[in-house]
Amino acid sequence: MRFNELEPVEQAATASKTRTEMGRIGAAALFVVGVMIFTGARFADLDQAYLLIAAAVIGAYMAMNIGANDVANNVGPAVGSFAMTMTGAIVIAAVFEAAGAIIAGGNVVTTVKNGIIDPADIGDSNTFVWVMMGALLGAAIWLNIATWLGAPVSTTHSIVGGVMGGGIASSGWAAVNWPAMGAIVSSWVISPVAGGLIAAGLLYTLKRTVFWKDDPVTAAVRVVPIMLFVMAWTFTTYIALKGVNNITDISTPVAMLVGLVLGAAVYVLMRPRIAARAPHLPPGREGVNQLFTAPLIFAAALLSFAHGANDVANAVGPLAGIVEVLVDGDAGASSASIPLWVLVIGALGISVGLAIFGPKLIRTVGTEITELDRSRAFCIALAAGLTVIVASQLGMPISSTHVALGGVFGVGFLREFLDQRMGSIIENVLEKHEGDKHFDEVARVLNDFKRAPVEEKQRILDQLAEMGEHAVITAAQQRKLNKILKRQLVKRSHLLKIVSAWLITVPASALLSVLFFFALRGMMLP
Repeated sequence: MRFNELEPVEQAATASKTRTEMGRIGAAALFVVGVMIFTGARFADLDQAYLLIAAAVIGAYMAMNIGANDVANNVGPAVGSFAMTMTGAIVIAAVFEAAGAIIAGGNVVTTVKNGIIDPADIGDSNTFVWVMMGALLGAAIWLNIATWLGAPVSTTHSIVGGVMGGGIASSGWAAVNWPAMGAIVSSWVISPVAGGLIAAGLLYTLKRTVFWKDDPVTAAVRVVPIMLFVMAWTFTTYIALKGVNNITDISTPVAMLVGLVLGAAVYVLMRPRIAARAPHLPPGREGVNQLFTAPLIFAAALLSFAHGANDVANAVGPLAGIVEVLVDGDAGASSASIPLWVLVIGALGISVGLAIFGPKLIRTVGTEITELDRSRAFCIALAAGLTVIVASQLGMPISSTHVALGGVFGVGFLREFLDQRMGSIIENVLEKHEGDKHFDEVARVLNDFKRAPVEEKQRILDQLAEMGEHAVITAAQQRKLNKILKRQLVKRSHLLKIVSAWLITVPASALLSVLFFFALRGMMLP
């Protein structure tokens, strides 16, 4: 094909991509216009209806950005491991995010997130409204930028930064609760490290008890029901504490007891089913991975429900405060009841943002950081629930976004560690037999080694040990083996980009909030 014949094809591809992007933007615009019309009709008689309409639009925009950026952490590993299709993941996440937001979104939410500023320090109701609108807009813009860059960040940290910036702009540095900010900063380290360590520990346990056995499928019949028991216990407790607790008070011991009972029921039901299915599974890792498909789907749904129940407040919490001020005239109340229509805006916004703009971040989490199969994805999902529960009981500040991504990185770094350790052992074996002449056989073994997944390297190591004097390698081959073994299983570029985005989320949101606060005040003052 000639170059002049390629040009129409390239133009068609570019036009198709442009139409798709314009369609997404158009769909988002339709949702925002719908929110604007609904709010305007509902509060047509309100003196400052224009402010409430603007706040509702900004809240809807913030909710869409939460859906586009944050939900990927719940379904990304399941999609990356091919347990779910992208379309299936979006449908399940959208439904359960909306259900969590509407059913368990909470009857009361603090208007100033996490006590970052004291409403009493804000002079009047108009200033309070400008602070909240600036906070929402600053956080939403930063989330939009992070999504465009392909960096999953904490939506809670974004809104906290926005509220902090608006508080400083309106009332000075003394308005900020700096101990609370210190706890948030500490979560930048605590959350990903805890999630990574727990996910790596779970995966290493699975390797030792299942994948490194002579018959992994048979070993899985004993081990997988136990892991499903832990999963059911963990997620029942997680949903009770992070979702149901927003509807009715439930203590941690009660939540854990209910989880224990349900976990035991899952173990009793699943053990005979897995045993009956085992003879029909493919041998090795592929067969074991098939056992984690349904658990991953359930995990994605439950994580989405809990996320919707909690993070919808990041979009509509400040909006609820604005409604309280403009409708009831209660300037800066310590807490604000969230009307159902406000919750619905948040729930629909998260679902719309996920459906339209979410696939980019889902691919980043699921496929671009490290290679995930279903067993690894299961360990990440289970680690997310375990980490949040443990941290909440210890009173440690934690970000569910950072926990989930920490789990992805933890799994990848464990694979690197095991891969490199295996390589050093093989090098030592080969060095002992240097000088022998069985090059062809060694070359065959090395080629098998290059193509083998990490778990298969243990078997190749056993074969090399059995070769005895026949296992030899030249200096050039040593360098080649070194290069193979030291490949990076975690993409460092993604690690640097995501960590950098985490570190600047609070200050970036705060700075944008300051700018929007002064812009709003400048437009509103006579």
